Amino acid sequence: MTNTKFSVETLKVNPEKEVDKIIGQIRRLLTTRLKRRGLVVGVSGGIDSSVSLALASKAIGPEKVLALLMPERDSADETLDLSTLVADHFKVEKIHENISEILKAVGFYSRYDNAVRQVIPEYNENWKSKIITPNIIETKGFSLFSIVAKPPEGEIIKKRLPLKAYLEIVAATNFKQRTRKMLEYYHADRKNFAVIGTPNRLEYDQGFFVKLGDGAADIKPIAHLYKTQVYELAKYLGVPEKIRKRPPTTDTYSLPQGQDEFYFSLPYEKMDLCLYGKNNNLAIEVVAKALDLTIEQIKRVYDDIDTKRVTTRYLHLSPLLIEDVGEITVY
Repeated sequence: MTNTKFSVETLKVNPEKEVDKIIGQIRRLLTTRLKRRGLVVGVSGGIDSSVSLALASKAIGPEKVLALLMPERDSADETLDLSTLVADHFKVEKIHENISEILKAVGFYSRYDNAVRQVIPEYNENWKSKIITPNIIETKGFSLFSIVAKPPEGEIIKKRLPLKAYLEIVAATNFKQRTRKMLEYYHADRKNFAVIGTPNRLEYDQGFFVKLGDGAADIKPIAHLYKTQVYELAKYLGVPEKIRKRPPTTDTYSLPQGQDEFYFSLPYEKMDLCLYGKNNNLAIEVVAKALDLTIEQIKRVYDDIDTKRVTTRYLHLSPLLIEDVGEITVY
């Protein structure tokens, strides 16, 4: 492959063929492996869950698909509107489950606030906040997390997060993904449905999910697709333009937070190309030129990819047994 041939065009797929392949596999897995009557999809108003919903509806018909809309008080103002939009667009049944009271009952909001107060003592429930990490362009050393907090009136405060506070913030925040998944399986159980997981390849590869939270699912139909390719399928499937134009967001913290602020080294368009280049053993010089980055910067991205693969490997593991149980074969 020459330098001129490696670009975002490299990732292009044939949407029609790809959709046909995916919906065929969904049908097969649902009937022969899972033996369930339909599918539940947690819909956030983002591109991945919207494409997953569209694929589920196309595979088995909208009457056999349930969309769950599960915002909470920290969710973006547009989350519920966009989730409703995509569910109505694909004519599937929808249920709105506001999870704020559940999160309050398990102590999420107080646990989170207490963790932030380790760094910003004056922080309270009226503030908004998020955690961020510098991207690969901004740093040459370790990527250290910071808390960004905004009082109702006053200037934004940014403080470096010590490990203890960081771990407690993330542990508390994981209640959100696990609560949503609990509700997805509740509705799946009562309807004899299976649960769709919505990670794209970048998220699946790099462990950008919560174990037994958004990482739990029965079928993950887009885990083999780079996010760039998910956008291609979104257009082909007719996902509303308003959703296709929404910037990727975690929609987890009370301040708006892009995925590249929190987890990935670069915006998804460049991360896709870096991951593709690494997966396909392309020369670093080729990848660097295509992304207009230095060779050293690409090396740092590759190191970060390897580090995340190692440190998040346990997220992919099934429960580990001391001895095999021969009568039970997992296939």
